[in-house]
Order: sequence, then structure tokens, then C-alpha cells
Amino acid sequence: MVKFSKELEAQLIPEWKDAFVNYWQLKKHIKKIKLARNKRPIQLNHGFGRSIVDPIRFIAMKLLSTKLFYSSNNNTNTDDDETGKVRSTSMEDASDHEVEFYQTELLQLFSEEDEVRVFFERLDEELNKVNQFYKTKESEFLERGEALNDQLQTLMDLKQILDGNRRRKLNNLPRSSSSSRRNSGFSESPLGLNDGSTEISDEIIAAFERNGVKFMNSPAAGGGAKRKKVEKRKAAMRIDIPATTPTSAISAVTSMLWEDLISNSTKQDSTAGHSINRKKIQCAEKMIRTAFVELYRGLGLLKTYSSLNMVAFTKILKKFDKVSKQQASASYLKAVKRSHFISSDKVVRLMDEVESIFTQHFANNDRKRAMKFLRPQQHKDSHLVTFFSGLFTGCFVSLFGIYIILAHLCDIFSSTTGTAYMETVYPVFSVFALLSLHMFLYGCNMMMWKNTRINYNFIFEFAPNTALKYRDAFLICTTLMTCIVGALLIHLLLTAAAISPSHVDTIPGVLLLIFIALLICPFDIFYRPTRYCFLRIMRNIICSPLYKVLMVDFFMADQLTSQIPLLRHLESTACYFLAGSFKTHQYTCKNGSLYRQFAYVISFSPYYWRAMQCARRWFDESDPNHLANMGKYVSAMVAAGARLTYATQSSGLWFGVVLVTSIVATVYQLYWDFVKDWGLLNPNSKNPWLRDDLMLKNKSFYYISIALNVVLRVAWIESITQFRINQVQTHLLDFFLASLEVIRRGHWNFYRLENEHLNNVGKFRAVKTVPLPFREMDSD
Repeated sequence: MVKFSKELEAQLIPEWKDAFVNYWQLKKHIKKIKLARNKRPIQLNHGFGRSIVDPIRFIAMKLLSTKLFYSSNNNTNTDDDETGKVRSTSMEDASDHEVEFYQTELLQLFSEEDEVRVFFERLDEELNKVNQFYKTKESEFLERGEALNDQLQTLMDLKQILDGNRRRKLNNLPRSSSSSRRNSGFSESPLGLNDGSTEISDEIIAAFERNGVKFMNSPAAGGGAKRKKVEKRKAAMRIDIPATTPTSAISAVTSMLWEDLISNSTKQDSTAGHSINRKKIQCAEKMIRTAFVELYRGLGLLKTYSSLNMVAFTKILKKFDKVSKQQASASYLKAVKRSHFISSDKVVRLMDEVESIFTQHFANNDRKRAMKFLRPQQHKDSHLVTFFSGLFTGCFVSLFGIYIILAHLCDIFSSTTGTAYMETVYPVFSVFALLSLHMFLYGCNMMMWKNTRINYNFIFEFAPNTALKYRDAFLICTTLMTCIVGALLIHLLLTAAAISPSHVDTIPGVLLLIFIALLICPFDIFYRPTRYCFLRIMRNIICSPLYKVLMVDFFMADQLTSQIPLLRHLESTACYFLAGSFKTHQYTCKNGSLYRQFAYVISFSPYYWRAMQCARRWFDESDPNHLANMGKYVSAMVAAGARLTYATQSSGLWFGVVLVTSIVATVYQLYWDFVKDWGLLNPNSKNPWLRDDLMLKNKSFYYISIALNVVLRVAWIESITQFRINQVQTHLLDFFLASLEVIRRGHWNFYRLENEHLNNVGKFRAVKTVPLPFREMDSD
């Protein structure tokens, strides 16, 4: 049987953990009460007798009274209940909101040091904390629900009236014109709008004004012929469409950040011309739909919060009764059940209302379809995934062992025959090996995030029903590595069998083409949602700074900065196959100036993309920290360029340039890693030189990680020492250093997301806030 403390730890909302009842602290108080009571018989042996008030104390515990103090318009009431008197005291806070708090008053039979009094004081604090947090979140969700209802009503009125106007225009057209439009492929849009813009009549303006929305320089509804003056309006209707984010379905417009829903074209005769764009309305509908989904999710979390806390109070009071051998929990539980977080039914009613609205307006009255959006089901872990992961792991180890033995027997890595082999095989297979290593580390990250209750799906805004799990990552990694080693073994066997080299050397290229085809495969196989999500993120990164930057975008861009060797290997592979070297076995393309110049582009690109993302975030958020972060990537770009130049021009001047630029970039990167990305090195923290909140219980892991990150950050020293023996060993050493950088990035990933999660916890941010499209703009 699982203990309730572990069950509570597994089910509570991670971002709201501090708002839950501190069940573990209350258990410690229970243990203190138990120890205090166990000491009493021992004291008799030391010559001390029982107190004469113990029988009275026993009766008093039976009649434990609970006083409830809560605010209500500055009045004082006194009611009798079964165990004592319940006094109501008025209180108002600075914001004129009612503040309800509870305080248990034991009869004046316990001293201030009594553990029972301390326990109930702590219990009162927890009850007040839970109750106040629930009321705060409930009011937020209720306000959000009202705002969404207004937004939906505006959208529905707009769609209904515009649909009627469009039909009247079609009916007024000549029959030949109507038929020609039908023959030309004209069809109704799902919103009842045509592809162009629609002029707004007085009827539409009047419908908006009935909802409290007024337009600038528009005549009053219903009085256009009678009124001689045009009333000056105080508000204008705007639609707020964010910049395109491919990971979100709430935006379809890329050209503008702020655009008018109603465009006011002021003319000389003060006649207002209004137009509505169909794409904006479609985008507004998607935003409202997503906002309803997030609202429903938040309400579900608040409902879970209420039920878990109620169970926690029940469990801890039962433990108190068991230890104290009293029956004091009944009266306190009555107070808990009367508290707002249990007695209020506003959340349940709002959830029912959201279900009804969503089913009617966004699912065509199909409740089953609506529930797929509102309550997406997570796929259960399949035992087949675990089975095949183990199977492919065994296959990989076996095939790799066979390959090492055959390569040694064929003397494939010797200085005479190894050069040609490394030029044809090494680049492509290094790409897959580094990619597999990165995927394996990402699977380890997800496993650690899950074990430490870091909500990485919420941080990355992944859909819970299609998000990749750590077992899936391990399956992809082991499958890929098995295919790679299998292809290596086939290539080695065909080479040893004296097959034509022009045919044998196409194996790496064929493997690369198969991988690309699988990546863009449109069929719903091999994790299509994950593959397409990866492609969208890559498009976001490459097109920086044209797209709004999300967490997953710059997180993936940081991964690319650690995979520059992989990109360089892709360059070598493209050079080898596009230049036809696999037919002639003349490796001359690497000696060309174009190849060397393109090497700079490849090495700069990840840092450039990341710097442009920082510039875009600074533009959107006006936070100077993003400019400082951009400086880090610019310094890394300069250092990378200096090292590339030094590799071809080994002079003392360039050695000094490489040394200075690399040291500056490394110090910059280490500071940002520890202070900004990981949130560590806080001298005032209760954990020396770490931070106050830590997800890992063992602090030594953080100190070891700091030291390891420093060591792996200075691996560039090898590039200026030029420690080389022969070409084969050079390639192997480069692959080893590239693997160390990938390992450092996987190690960095955990602490980066841990810090992001703690920031969400500090702000109690468990639900995504979707911007609403329609808003009123005050104007003079």
C-alpha cells in the first residue's frame, strides 16, 4: 500500500506545490506530539507524578473547540455549535476583498509550548493558505471566463451578420454572374466570409454597440436619418494577432503585430469606411478556442487542488486522533468542509459551461470531439517500446563488437588504408553517431525531468497526447545506432570482398537519403507529430528573427551550437557526393577555396541564429538581458572564426588572437551558464553558492556539475595545441571532442529546464495564458 505522502507528491500540481497543504511538516508535528506523550511515563520513574489537570485536559481534548474568524462587512456574529462557540469577526483588506481566515483556539489548558497548540496553529496556517490561494485562482478563472464569453459573443455576432450580408449580395447578383462564380470554384468559408474584405454596414455597427463596443467617427445606431450630428466615439475595436509561431495554432498572420479589425479610413467628408479581413477572423476564432481549452485545463487543475487538499486534511487529522487518542478531527473537519475551497461550486459550474460552449461553437455539437480537445488522453506506455529498446540495444552491442573485430583483422584503420576509408565512411556515420548520442542524452533528460516532477511538456508547450516520452527517445536512439552499425558492417564486408568501390561507397549516401525521406514522410508512422514539430522548429530557427521566439525554439537553437561538428560533417558529405568523388576517389573538393569559405558559414550559422533570436526577444520584451545574451553568441562566433583561421594560418599573431577571443568567450559562456541559465552562484543562498530551491536532494551533484561544465567548456584548448599523430587518429580525436560537447549540452539541459521550472513555480504558472483577439482601444 502506497503511503499518502508519496501519493500526494505524485499527484500534486508541480507549479502549485508551495500552495498545497504542507503535509510533511504537519507529520513532523504529529511525531513531536507522539514523542512528548511517550515521555510522560518515563518521568514517573524519576520521581515526578502526573499533573492533577490531566483528567481535565483529557476532557478538554474531547471537547476541542474550533473558532472560525472570517470577514464579512464589519459585523460580529456568535453562533453555537456542538462543541463550542463559533465567532465571526469582520475584516477587510486594502483591495476591498473579503478575507476569510480560520483560527483554532484550544481551551486555556495548554501552555504556549504545548505541541498540540503548535500543531493546530500550523494547521490553521495551512488551511488559510489553501483557502486564500483557491479563492485567488477561482476569481482569476471566473474573470477569464467572463472575458472569453464577451470575446465569443463578439465573434458570433460578427460571423452571423456578415454571413447574412454576403448571402444578400449573392442573391442580388445576376443569375449568370452567380453561376459563373460557382463554376469558378467559389465556395463558402467556414466562417461565412469571402476571401477578400467585407464592408461593414450600420447594422453591424449597431450589433457591436449593443455589446458595448463603439466605433470612432461612426453614426449612432438607429438614428442615422434623424440625427444631424455625428457623435464622437471614445473607443475603437482592434484585433491583436501575435506574430506567427509554428508551434501554436492561434496565429496565421505574419506581416503585422498589431492590426485593426475595423480599419478607419478617414475621408474628407468624414465618412468612415470599415473592412474586415477573413484571415484575421479565422485567427481570432483559433485564439478563442485555444483560450477555452486552457481555461478548462486550469479549472481541472483547481478542482484537483481542492480534492487533494481535502484528503490531506482528513489524513493528517486522523493521524492526530490516533496519536493523541482523542476524537478532535470531527469538529475541525466540519470547519474545513465549510471553507470556501470545498463549499464553493463555481469551478464545477464553470467547467460545465465551458464544455457546453465548446461543444456548441467549436465541435458542431459533437461532445466526443469536444472532449478530445478539452481532455486529451495521454498515450499509455507500451511494453513493446521497452521490449524493442532492449532488443535493439543488444543488437547494437553485438554488431559493434563484430565490427571492431573485423576492422582489426582487415587492418582498416592503418595509416596506409585508413585514409581512404575515413574520407568515405567517417563523415556520414559520425553525423548519425552524434545524433544518436544527443537523442540518448535527451531521453536521459526526460527521464530525470519526470522523476524530479519538472513539467517539461508545459514548458515546451508540447501536446500531451503526442509528446515524445523518454522510452520513445531510447527506442529511436537504439534503432538508429543499430542501423548505423549494421551499415558499417555491410560496408566493411563488401570492401573486404573486393566489390567495386564506386558501388560500396554509395552506402553512406543511401543511408543518409533514407533518413531524410523518413524525416519528411507524410504518413502517420515513426512519430510523425514529433518529426513535423522538429521540422517546424528548425524552420523557426533558420528564419530567425522573423518568427516570435518560444522556449522550445531557443532551446533547440542552443542544441545546434553544440552540433557544429555534425554540420561540418554534413558539409564534407555533400562535397564528397555532389563533386562525384565517390566515383573517382579523388578527395580534392576539400582543398578548394569555396569549401573553406563555406566552413565559416557553417560554423557561424548556429551562433548567428541564436543571436538573432535574442534580438527578436529584446524587440518583443524590451529586456536588456537579451542583448547581453546576444553578446555571448557574438563572442563565440568571433572565437570560432579565429580558430578556423588559425587552423590554416598557424602564426604567432593568430595564436594570440585565438587565445584572447577564446578566453573571453569561455568566461562569458561560463558566467551565463551558471548565473543566468542555471540560476546558481548566489552568495546569499541558504545553499552555499547555489540557489534556495533545488530539485535534487544531494547538493554535491550541483558542485560536481559546475566543475564538469568548466572542464568541458575549455575543450577548445586541444584545437590550438594541434596534437596530431596521423589522419585516422585525428578524425577519431575530433569525434571524441565532439562527443564531449554533446555530453556537456545534455548535462546543461537538465539544469536549464530545472531553473525554468522553478521560475514557473515561483509565479504559480501552471496554465498558458492565451492572448485574446478583440479589445477596445481608447482614443481621443
